[in-house]
Amino acid sequence: MSLNVSDLRIARGGLPVLEGISFQLPPGQALILRGPNGIGKTTLLRTIAGLQPPLGGSISGGEDQIAYAAHSDGLKFALTVSENLRFWASVFGQRSITPALKAFNLTKLQDRPAGALSAGQKRRLGLSRMMVTGRPIWVMDEPTVSLDQDSVSLFANAVREHLAAGGSALIATHIDLGLEATVLDVGPYKAAPLEFDDFDGGFL
Repeated sequence: MSLNVSDLRIARGGLPVLEGISFQLPPGQALILRGPNGIGKTTLLRTIAGLQPPLGGSISGGEDQIAYAAHSDGLKFALTVSENLRFWASVFGQRSITPALKAFNLTKLQDRPAGALSAGQKRRLGLSRMMVTGRPIWVMDEPTVSLDQDSVSLFANAVREHLAAGGSALIATHIDLGLEATVLDVGPYKAAPLEFDDFDGGFL
């Protein structure tokens, strides 16, 4: 099923940031979001992932189909690498964590507490969670932060395999991942500033 976004209008802190965004993300394809810092990419992804309501427009096709990776790695530091993955696998009803461990080169680290990992290793573990959700639509916000070049390649390969299996990916990133993907620059969709008379309405 395709993820469909139509005439979407979103806000941050009660103030409109982006408006008029429309796109379709079919299975097997990736869409890269680009735009300057602060333009609203994170707000857009959070809205699509269902973490906040839009001001207007519609989102369809993503109901119970989206796995979201934010800036936070979402780890329990007292648990080992494998225990973290098993926890997320159990939440989403999946079983094997082995493919995720292999894909992100975590097999030799599987018995290490997550709190003892380097920043890059924590990021790889956080991203590997996407694989154990079993969900077809991956929505990711700057996923390569803290990753070295080799780890970026691991991530890009995991996304390629996900797309090849019929999944899709929506990724906000400033770097070239080497993926065959459509690029959407959200800069032209910056919302018009509120007029003085509308200012209070932004907080209602």
